[in-house]
Amino acid sequence: MVIIIGGGFGGLQAAKFLGKYPETFDVVVFDRRNYHLFQPLLYQVATAGLSPADIATPIRAALSQYKNISVRMEEIKKIDAQNKTVSSDQALFKYDYLIAACGAGHSYFGKDHWEEFAPGLKTLEMATEIRRRILCAFEAAEKEALEENQQKYLNFIVVGGGPTGVEMAGAIAEISRQTMNRDFRRLNPEKTRIFLVEAGARILNSFHPSLSQSAETDLKSLGVEVLTNTLVTDINAEGAKLKNQNEEKFVVAQTIVWAAGVKPSPLNATFGTSLDKGGRLIVNQDLSVAHFSHTFAVGDQVHFELSPQKVLPGLAPIAIQQGRRAAENILRLQQGKKTKNFTYLDKGQMATIGRKLAVMEFHGFKARGLFAWLAWMFVHIYYLIGFKSRTLVMIQWAWSYMTFARGARLITKKDWHENS
Repeated sequence: MVIIIGGGFGGLQAAKFLGKYPETFDVVVFDRRNYHLFQPLLYQVATAGLSPADIATPIRAALSQYKNISVRMEEIKKIDAQNKTVSSDQALFKYDYLIAACGAGHSYFGKDHWEEFAPGLKTLEMATEIRRRILCAFEAAEKEALEENQQKYLNFIVVGGGPTGVEMAGAIAEISRQTMNRDFRRLNPEKTRIFLVEAGARILNSFHPSLSQSAETDLKSLGVEVLTNTLVTDINAEGAKLKNQNEEKFVVAQTIVWAAGVKPSPLNATFGTSLDKGGRLIVNQDLSVAHFSHTFAVGDQVHFELSPQKVLPGLAPIAIQQGRRAAENILRLQQGKKTKNFTYLDKGQMATIGRKLAVMEFHGFKARGLFAWLAWMFVHIYYLIGFKSRTLVMIQWAWSYMTFARGARLITKKDWHENS
């Protein structure tokens, strides 16, 4: 029996590999939700570019062709690697091999109460809640009789200058200036202010400095105010307090998005083995958990060192490659062979800023603008699960590109907490 915890990129890739060996393995995939989510495009849902169904597919449908795989919509609460069992609120399950691919959530650096005022982008519920807040802000501004009273609704703060924060800030800037100005009669799009707050010296810190500068220039051209070397010291229902070397100020804003830090799955603590200072599970070079050769972990929840001082980040391509290698190693163990170490094939990195605006980096090759944007679009569509999803997203993006239109501008009820 092989148990896989998590239906994300790593877990799904592992399941598909093991599904090719129906005579050798029985596989059970556990996930607290019934769908696989394409997280890199959550910001498109949050800014009404795509609907939730465009970036999610049922796990059962994705694995339906594999007769040796079953799926349970159930949340695992504890892993006992010593006795090779996992447990939920409902039952205890024994395994011969385990792949933990549980992902990560948001870290508010000890200020968890900020989540109520600044949701992040990890789930569909979060994305639709951010969409609700953005759209409600424009609706509220439209109803204000005095223009000076509109500003608190037209201020948007994005915390974190990584790819998610950059993409989110750029998307809000575009819809405020190209879409909402056509839908609303009393709003001046020039009054919309988007603040991108980054504690470090530059945004997109993992990219080459020249690309970081290009991204900042592009964001500013869209009207985004990029605040580097700036800390968020407090967040409440009225806005956020920002501090840099020169001053501390309070920015009034009804909509704040958190994109600054992640924390791994709490299941890591149940392994009883070494964690790094961020709570990630330190794994061996073959992705096995220390002292437990039949138990593997992959993706955002693990600390994997390529070399001293070089730890792999939490990216979808990495999770996919790790999921496959973990599954391959389980097959090798079953065949009485020695496991193989994980080697990462670097596929580069990219981030989109807006329409025709993106940056990309691949083994020293750097690009920005339309070429990078087209490359970003095709790579993301390629990784979407299912031909129907790819086709729908391509049509949607083509239409948005030509018309500046946005889809799914729906205000839904508030129900978004990460653990909901």
